[in-house]
Amino acid sequence: MSDRETTDFGKVAVLLGGRSAEREISLLSGRNVLAALRAQGIDAQAFDPAEKPLWALKDEGFARVFNMLHGRGGEDGTVQAVLEVLGIPYTGSGVAASALAMDKWRAKMVWQSAGIPTPPYQAVDTRTDWGRLVETLGLPLILKPAHEGSSIGIVKVDHADPQQLAEAYAEAARHDPLVIAEAFIDGMELTAAVVDGRALPLVRIVAPGGNYDYEHKYFSDDTQYFCPSGLPEAREARIRAQALAAFQVLGCSGWGRLDMMLRDDGQWFFLEANTVPGMTAHSLVPMAARAAGMSMETLCLAILKGAVSQHVA
Repeated sequence: MSDRETTDFGKVAVLLGGRSAEREISLLSGRNVLAALRAQGIDAQAFDPAEKPLWALKDEGFARVFNMLHGRGGEDGTVQAVLEVLGIPYTGSGVAASALAMDKWRAKMVWQSAGIPTPPYQAVDTRTDWGRLVETLGLPLILKPAHEGSSIGIVKVDHADPQQLAEAYAEAARHDPLVIAEAFIDGMELTAAVVDGRALPLVRIVAPGGNYDYEHKYFSDDTQYFCPSGLPEAREARIRAQALAAFQVLGCSGWGRLDMMLRDDGQWFFLEANTVPGMTAHSLVPMAARAAGMSMETLCLAILKGAVSQHVA
């Protein structure tokens, strides 16, 4: 990249850290992005909203923002709204799409209405009839906070024991007052990265015991990743096309990641959309990008370019 091209971006803030439950991962992701941008001569600087207010971005002369804040406060439309008011272009989806994708319950409603397959689900609370829930959704069940990521607060329930179900709900509710129960899909775990209007090669995930939890996502070397996924070419093409549709129907733009399960009978189900995916050493978007011929530096540059005029006139 020429000196002219790097200076065209101006001073770039990489938002990282923050105050969400995913702060630790955001710091790891942000530092990787920071290194990739600086390697290309871009004037990129770390900015942690937990340490200073967002309006300091304007005071300090930042021209663009590369948002790597995971979870609530960074991925839910909140920071996007502030950046809109400040008039600073930023990476990723806009206010409404960010808020919708972060809300797993409402995102699933939109997918259902658009014919995008997603596991059967139900919002639950302390008044839920657990026996009827099991009759409706079957076992095993997954209980999860509606507004968390990185598998935080997710509990799998294998038995129709009301006490066990109530305890699983209580654990999920510690992280979010809105909790959903979702039918467990037994099958192959896949993820589709979307960058600049294109669905990248699928990544197939094989976690120890099928448990792709917080530890196995970010810190364990026992999880296996396959990209190319090994699926028949025609099937992968259909899944990638629908992944892009699932991303776009939520109003998402720029870049993101969709997580899904593929059953043995060939039916796939979308679990959730991530509008600020991880960019750590174990993260999936950089893996998919490498399979598409993009280095980490090229990937970060492509994402940053999308911030130039995406949301701010």
